[in-house]
Amino acid sequence: MDKFTLAADGVDPDLVPKRVLNTGAEMPAIGLGTFGSDRFSGEQVSEAVKGAIALGYRHIDCASVYGNEHLIGRVLEEVIESGLVKRDELWITSKLWNDMHGEGDVLLSCTKSLKDLRLDYLDLFLVHWPFPNYHAPGCDIDSRSPDAKPYIHENFIKTWRQMEQLAEAGLVRHIGTSNMTVCKLNLVLRDAKIAPACNEMEQHPHFQQPELFEFCRENNIRPIGFCPIGSPTRPDRDKTETDTVDIEDPVVVKIARRLNIHPAVVCVKWAVQRGQIPIPFSVYRNEYLSNLQCTVGEPLTDEEMKALAGIDKNCRLIKGQVFLWKDDQSWEDLWDIDGEITPP
Repeated sequence: MDKFTLAADGVDPDLVPKRVLNTGAEMPAIGLGTFGSDRFSGEQVSEAVKGAIALGYRHIDCASVYGNEHLIGRVLEEVIESGLVKRDELWITSKLWNDMHGEGDVLLSCTKSLKDLRLDYLDLFLVHWPFPNYHAPGCDIDSRSPDAKPYIHENFIKTWRQMEQLAEAGLVRHIGTSNMTVCKLNLVLRDAKIAPACNEMEQHPHFQQPELFEFCRENNIRPIGFCPIGSPTRPDRDKTETDTVDIEDPVVVKIARRLNIHPAVVCVKWAVQRGQIPIPFSVYRNEYLSNLQCTVGEPLTDEEMKALAGIDKNCRLIKGQVFLWKDDQSWEDLWDIDGEITPP
């Protein structure tokens, strides 16, 4: 096999910031997302992973439900066998999908992801959503599973116990949560034997989630931010008329002009400086290269960070309507807006 080398215009991975987790492990402060938003093929995504690793990315955020782990696995095997990277230089995340919360299913899901990704272990394994509610791929947001259930903590902890067993067996190095709220995480922290190392959550300048962000940091849970630029290529079914556009915000645009970068890169730079771990997705080399370069370039000023903190519009883009369990509900019922878990 030809040696796979770091691109001449790439970024030295040693210069990319790291975040220390509750185990003492270091996680790259930026990753490449791999959810194609129903707009790109698995082959395009896996080629982006290959290109990103050649440019210096060492953190790849995957999930079984994205349907492309088997293609990404071929790339990971290739770059490791070529000698470009060693396995322990990569940070690979995957996630447990909603239809695999049952007894014994967590191990099945994890081993399937390991097989597809051609790995012996995962660096991080997340519970993708706290709701074990199946919905067909690409379904309309009004779709409801007849078996849908609300968040039931006793059931979630049974799933979490299986996650803990994966960590104890060495199949995963860290376990975490995703799409959680403060009140749900409080219960998990109360009952967990192994605390979540990370919580993956929507985070961008127009949706900063300050309460959840600070809660995670105070409890030594690293926040990973998806949709860091406002996800302009998210599925059309997830778009609503009230959604705002981060990269068109005057504050973001002004900073982009000063630094001579795209407004999207400002959003990524803000995320890294704020302390969350963004996982921007792109299949375009110039875009994922710019996202990586901004982590080692000129920082935003204190005044710019303050200005960006002031443009939060509490605009959630990934609302999760398909996880509702009653016909007469609003998506807000999923997110415990009043600080208490929505009752069944």
